[in-house]
Amino acid sequence: MSLAKQFAAYAAWRTGLSAQLVEFQSWLTHNELSDAQTDLRLAQLLDRLREDRLNVAFVAEFSRGKSELINAIFFAEYGSRMLPSSAGRTTMCPTELLFDEARSPRIELLPIQTRASNSSVTEYKAFADEWTQVPLDTTSPEAMQDALRHVSETTRVTPEEASRLGFAAVDGEIDLYRVGSDGLVEVPRWRHAVINFPHPLLKQGLVILDTPGLNAIGAEPELTLSLLPNAHAVLFILAADTGLTQSDMAIWNEHIADRGTARRGRMVVLNKIDGQWDELKSPAEIDAEIQKQADNCADLLELPVEQVFPVSAQKGLVAKINGDEALLQRSRLPQLEAALSGELIPAKREIVCDNTESEFGDVSRRVRSLLDSRLLGLREQLTELTELRGKNKGVVEYMMGKVRSEKDEFESGLQRYYAVRSVFSTLTNNLFGHLGLDGLRQLTADTRETMLDATFSKTLSDSMASFFSRSREALARSNGEISEILSMMEAVYKKFAVEHGLKLGAPTTFSLLRYEKELDRLQVWCDTHLNTMRSLLTHDKKNITQKFFEEVAVQVRRAFERANKDAEVWLRAIMAPMETQVREHQIQLKRRLESIKRIHQATDTLEDRIAELESVEKGLLQQIHALEMLSAQLHALLQPVQARQEAA
Repeated sequence: MSLAKQFAAYAAWRTGLSAQLVEFQSWLTHNELSDAQTDLRLAQLLDRLREDRLNVAFVAEFSRGKSELINAIFFAEYGSRMLPSSAGRTTMCPTELLFDEARSPRIELLPIQTRASNSSVTEYKAFADEWTQVPLDTTSPEAMQDALRHVSETTRVTPEEASRLGFAAVDGEIDLYRVGSDGLVEVPRWRHAVINFPHPLLKQGLVILDTPGLNAIGAEPELTLSLLPNAHAVLFILAADTGLTQSDMAIWNEHIADRGTARRGRMVVLNKIDGQWDELKSPAEIDAEIQKQADNCADLLELPVEQVFPVSAQKGLVAKINGDEALLQRSRLPQLEAALSGELIPAKREIVCDNTESEFGDVSRRVRSLLDSRLLGLREQLTELTELRGKNKGVVEYMMGKVRSEKDEFESGLQRYYAVRSVFSTLTNNLFGHLGLDGLRQLTADTRETMLDATFSKTLSDSMASFFSRSREALARSNGEISEILSMMEAVYKKFAVEHGLKLGAPTTFSLLRYEKELDRLQVWCDTHLNTMRSLLTHDKKNITQKFFEEVAVQVRRAFERANKDAEVWLRAIMAPMETQVREHQIQLKRRLESIKRIHQATDTLEDRIAELESVEKGLLQQIHALEMLSAQLHALLQPVQARQEAA
């Protein structure tokens, strides 16, 4: 199955999963089993599924055939080249291809001059007026190709301006931005491009990131700190006619490889193998030469040769458009697509399954616990009323007194619950005192002031190290508060379960480990790009300070923002079962007391009340069965594809 078909199947599966969750949500509402917390969690889960994206990044130096490879893999069915693909530099700025139905088909271009500010591309995405918009006429391939040429545009600036924008101007260097005869430097006109195009794959959530060469990647660290690490797959493209160059190695070592080994979803493409198609050589000789190049690349990149894919993107595109199956097989493009779909789609699906399983599992367990609690309370009422058959009025009075005593005892125990709420609130405030953004803002301001006032390089270096150290300390203290909250809730859960028979299970756990690892990753980048002796000695103090805060500190802030959101969700999740069970237990005690009162006062007959409760019991059992069926259907969707096929 081609990558396009695999992705279409994935999108259909995701749509089915969303439909199943909507059905579950409607069932909860219809049966009055939902509450504000459950509604919020299911709504957030559905939003994440609707906004789910599959990010594939293409990274290469100039003239490696990167844009042609994107055309061949994803857009051959369109019948022509979507992205400009010709000799020379065709993509001058990072380009995202996606589809947002809320926007018209168009290209959005962020001027290169915005690099001089302290704001990232992500921040500029919130301000539409900062972007130049070019409409896309999707009915005319020629008009689209003209519009898409904007990503290739350049402008000429002074060497000082080029340096300020992050482009090193070096005389005589072919591959670097150099001073021309007019004394100016040619640089990209645009900092970033977003192409909103209603292609079927993009409509289903595919996002393609097309990156320019080493110089542009280095000048836009957001690529290496955020966009590339978060891509589900990164294809690193080399050219068979040039081999592995020094700049190729620099891109691989600095931006893709992880200490000598490729991360999951990282593949190397050896493009332009059609240059080896010599009619004077046998197919075996040609294959041997191509394999030798692949082996050499794998050896230099310290990769298994199975992760290197020789292809001809240009011939693959032509073959797909003309329906030439023989040429397509010779281009070897199907092998790359099979490997990409075999690794990319299952990995992405696994992430979605894990997130859905966690959220849905917790919600369904809460609903089942609620139904079990109602059923238990109902059966206690039935047992009490059944035992009253044939008994005199005195026994009824005794039973009424017993239930009233239980109710009074539980309500006195509620004081402990309210005390827990108070302590929980205090611990929560302590947690956000450490994890919250106010403390991080103050740390950022203090660090900026120290770095700007610094006289020596060591002060700059120490300030950057201190920023990470204090950020880690905030996470460590937050973890301490999380442990305290968890220990308290475990004790309270057990106490209420023993004393009042509440079915609470174990409280949901939470960890900030992923954010600690994110800080580690960001510090490694900082220590290899900014906080080095060479950088500190050769760059202006103000320039280093600006780079640190617009490239590193902003990523730390985003990590803390995500940690805050996750902590808020966890705090609601850990308290919600307690609140639900306490409220339900109060209701059940009240109903038991009212039932016996009505019988005592002869306002209701015993047999009528028993029949009524038996009818309610039947309804509860039906609800439990329906919940099990809905849960089983959704869990079946979350099974791996192979397991589902075997089950079928």
